[in-house]
Amino acid sequence: MRLYYSPTSPYVRKVTVLLRETGQFADVELVSGSGNPVDPGTAPLEANPLGKVPALERPDGPALYDSRVICQFLDARAGDGAGAGLYPQGARLWDTLTVEATGDGILDAALLMIYEVRIRPEELRYAPWVEGQWAKVERALDALETRWMAHLEGPLDAGQIAVGCALGYLDFRHDARGWRTGRPHLAAWYAGFAARPSMQATRPV
Repeated sequence: MRLYYSPTSPYVRKVTVLLRETGQFADVELVSGSGNPVDPGTAPLEANPLGKVPALERPDGPALYDSRVICQFLDARAGDGAGAGLYPQGARLWDTLTVEATGDGILDAALLMIYEVRIRPEELRYAPWVEGQWAKVERALDALETRWMAHLEGPLDAGQIAVGCALGYLDFRHDARGWRTGRPHLAAWYAGFAARPSMQATRPV
């Protein structure tokens, strides 16, 4: 399999953390490819017409894209097809998917803030829009702190990986915003999660 990636993409990080956690990292060849909404650059357009990474080429079907799709595929593939259980069976699955969506939503808003500064000309930037994105992030963080800590502290799953990568991205791109303030439980959980070998091996630089 070939995984199109950018070393600073938090969505790619979700996939590479899962690959390491499930013992499949050696099964994938990493291929550099990146772009942005106004310049596709080296993005894998043939693999993903949306021009985004990650995209996963596989030998027995069309390329897969969107980190959630790829993560579910790799989870099912792990253990010679027995699955790794990072998308659990039963009622916990819906919590896992919701926590994963919360992590991805944090990433979506945080990335749009970066695009506003890096891509939009300065005279066209709209500060209230940026702050609106950060408000989404803060609401999601508050929900994790007050509603989802029991889940985050449970058995490892894809939701935890998504949230861990989202918080790592906030540290990487928005550290000055101080997301830990007022969220001691989430901050403590992340300190432990970030120490996992899979997270240490995939830290953006």
